Amino acid sequence: MLQFQPPGFGHKVINTSLGKMVYYTQTTTPWLDTDTEDLPPLLFLHNFGGGASAYEWSKVYSAFAFTHRILAPDLIGWGESAHPVRDYQISDYLSAIAQFISQTCRQPVTVVASSLTAAFTIRLAITQPDLFQKLFLVCPSGFDDFGQGAGRRLPLSVINTPLLDNLIYTLGAENEFAVRNFLQSFLFAKPERVSEEMVEAYLTSAQQPNAKFAALAFLRGDLYFDLSLYIQQLTIPTVVFWGEKAQFTSIKLGRHLANLNIDAIQKFYAIADAGVLPHLEIPEIVIGLLQRYL
Repeated sequence: MLQFQPPGFGHKVINTSLGKMVYYTQTTTPWLDTDTEDLPPLLFLHNFGGGASAYEWSKVYSAFAFTHRILAPDLIGWGESAHPVRDYQISDYLSAIAQFISQTCRQPVTVVASSLTAAFTIRLAITQPDLFQKLFLVCPSGFDDFGQGAGRRLPLSVINTPLLDNLIYTLGAENEFAVRNFLQSFLFAKPERVSEEMVEAYLTSAQQPNAKFAALAFLRGDLYFDLSLYIQQLTIPTVVFWGEKAQFTSIKLGRHLANLNIDAIQKFYAIADAGVLPHLEIPEIVIGLLQRYL
């Protein structure tokens, strides 16, 4: 996945209880003209779904490389990080993200995260607030908010059938046509914004050994929860961005969630003509918004 990162970024590795986590950060010029270790950390966490990886934020984070130490990990089960064969649970990701922050950050971190991972970040910020300085969240959702079960699209009996689950992953995530269709039809508001590089990056991530286990855990709904039951406990200053044309998790749902905690959620910004990944679809807009509120 290194080939899909911006110039000047390389990867480093930490070890967690679930295996290695690869992350991307400034490693060569022009970014190393200054000592990045002295810069405030800025952590970018990617969404879930077949082929997900830190590539999702690659069009955004280099804009902050002179002012922040960029940390963009592939989460466990995704990208180049470890893919343990297991039934992934929410606790796995809460633990892995906490371990990553503790090992890479000497001070509270500002986090930029999307979708389900943004929802995990909220839960972690509630239980371990000392790890965080501020949150910038894109379409945060537990995918079962207010009991709606927004993310599940296939019957559990189908997903859990031996051999059939392999076929589902192969047909849905490991071929170019399926990847392009998923990006164009479900993640982006305008299909023409999907580039060949995006398709290649998602396909490369999806084809990593044992990549199906985390993806199927997400598809089954093993990682879903009702964010509305937690968000009122959040105290970390937070800004929420939401693509107006986001599928599965509508902007109406987003406003409903944000209104549950107007003390912590300082701003809710609707991004016009964008889907659930505005930072990949129209990164220049998200860069500008982050520069405004960061």
